[in-house]
Amino acid sequence: MKRLLNTITCNEPKRLIKPVFWNALANLSNLLPFVCLSYIISQIYAYFISSTLKRTSLWTAWAIMLACFVLTWIFENIACKLTYRDGFMASADGRIKLAEHIRRLPLGFLRSKNSGEIGNTMMNDFSRTESAMTHILPQIISGAIMALIASVVLLITDLRMGLAMFAGFPIALLIMFGMQGLERRLDTQLSQARVNQAGKLQEYLYGMRIIKSYNMQGENFKKLKKACMDYRDACIKVEGGIGPMNLVAAAFLRSGLSLMTVVGVFLVTGGTLTVPDFALFLLVGTRVFDPLSVAIMNYSELMMCSMSGERICTLLDNPKMSGSGKAPKGHEIRLDHVYFGYKVNCSEKTEESGLSRKVNGSITAREGGLDCGGNEVLHDISARLEPGTITAIVGPSGSGKSTMLKLIARFYDPSSGKVLFGGKDERDIEPEKLMKNISMVFQDVYLFQDSVANNIRYGKENATQEEIENAARLANCYDFIMQMPDSFDTMIGEGGSTLSGGEKQRISIARAILKDAPVVLLDEATSSLDPENETEIQQAISRLVYGRTVVVIAHRLKTVTGADTILVLDQGRIVEQGTHKQLLAQNGLYAKLWNLQTSTEGWKV
Repeated sequence: MKRLLNTITCNEPKRLIKPVFWNALANLSNLLPFVCLSYIISQIYAYFISSTLKRTSLWTAWAIMLACFVLTWIFENIACKLTYRDGFMASADGRIKLAEHIRRLPLGFLRSKNSGEIGNTMMNDFSRTESAMTHILPQIISGAIMALIASVVLLITDLRMGLAMFAGFPIALLIMFGMQGLERRLDTQLSQARVNQAGKLQEYLYGMRIIKSYNMQGENFKKLKKACMDYRDACIKVEGGIGPMNLVAAAFLRSGLSLMTVVGVFLVTGGTLTVPDFALFLLVGTRVFDPLSVAIMNYSELMMCSMSGERICTLLDNPKMSGSGKAPKGHEIRLDHVYFGYKVNCSEKTEESGLSRKVNGSITAREGGLDCGGNEVLHDISARLEPGTITAIVGPSGSGKSTMLKLIARFYDPSSGKVLFGGKDERDIEPEKLMKNISMVFQDVYLFQDSVANNIRYGKENATQEEIENAARLANCYDFIMQMPDSFDTMIGEGGSTLSGGEKQRISIARAILKDAPVVLLDEATSSLDPENETEIQQAISRLVYGRTVVVIAHRLKTVTGADTILVLDQGRIVEQGTHKQLLAQNGLYAKLWNLQTSTEGWKV
């Protein structure tokens, strides 16, 4: 329960104190008029017995009833404002905290998770905990307090009537606790169905281009339809399985009212219970059962909220990437006998990069093993990337080229061995401080649904407009940006959907230029581009890498013939390394790839 409260309130359970306090006051002030009413009934009963009437007392009771109505409205108004304010604040804080936590997790975590699963936790699970804080918990806790106080008063008044009134309560509790296993199972099924539905919808929308191209609308729509129907069935199971049991529990709870009435009649007729006391039980007893019934009806929802809280906690329990130290001034990088394995699909993408000479910085790479589907992808690799040089990584598709860059950028930590930056283990460096020294340009550029200027500004958060425009000029994208409707203020579609591949790539290079990091990693940044765009981007890359340490993944070998060192990967191992001329002289894999590419240049269709 403590962990649930911490999850719901974003580790601030004190947020519930004020809402519960004011809700409890509202419930008590709502109960007092019925106590006053029972007193009025007793005075009227006394009048018929003794013909005496305490008019002052009656007027006082009526005044208290009126005051209680006013106080109830005031207390409920305060409770409502506090409850919703703190509830929504806790939910927002929780989502922000989780988003920040996910950002600090290894990239492999996101690859091992269904995006729909994370989205479900971020949105639906937090919506549940939000509901728990704004509706369920304040009502249950404050109602329980009010019911406890009223019950003590009634039991003191007449133990027999009190026991009769709560005779069905133990059975209701047994039903509630007995439903926990069913609730957990049904909620798990519901959550899985919701995640699957979101995933199929996302896949259907994102794959619409392929669906239309291959006329596959029918089959894919069937999958989406099935996911929607499965979610429908899961919802029906939850409501059909839990709802009736809640009603049964509430019925057993309220059965005490009937039993109390029967017992009260026998006691009154037997002369052992006064009519005013009987009236007190009838009036106040009904008010006691209302919050208890609400608690029973909301108990199942609270259990589901607890499971949502558990899923949130599970995500938050995933260990963040370690490191708290500063990045060293030197930029030498070493991958020292590193082994690494992907836990999920880890197919390597291949891209090409071309660049101009003249760089400054240092990187050392010692082989890191990478695992795909449980098998190592990179095996005991060792290499040194000198400061102020260009190092190219080449090899067949799936040989681990992109993975090697990701290890250097610490998107992953190696399974064993060390990745050293400036002679310091990257695991001892705070990830954000490490990445301040590294710029990356990817093959698959992602742009956010924001202005052009803000997309470039990701390279430097506090960049001025002048700095952004200068970076755009160096990246050869200033001219086409100025031709846009609102120039740098033009909004870009999600993922850069409103721009061509070459335009997106140049904006990403402008982002990297603006960052001005001493180490530049290029993951096949010019692949799949037309000659005109490739020329523009080659010029932009030449400006980006000038004076820096550069590691570049290349598919077209002609783009890296001038590299100082070329590392040749094959099946996760560095099989060759040297300059272009040295590797050709070895007549190994590099020479084979070179001859293959040069021999196919003249092919025509």
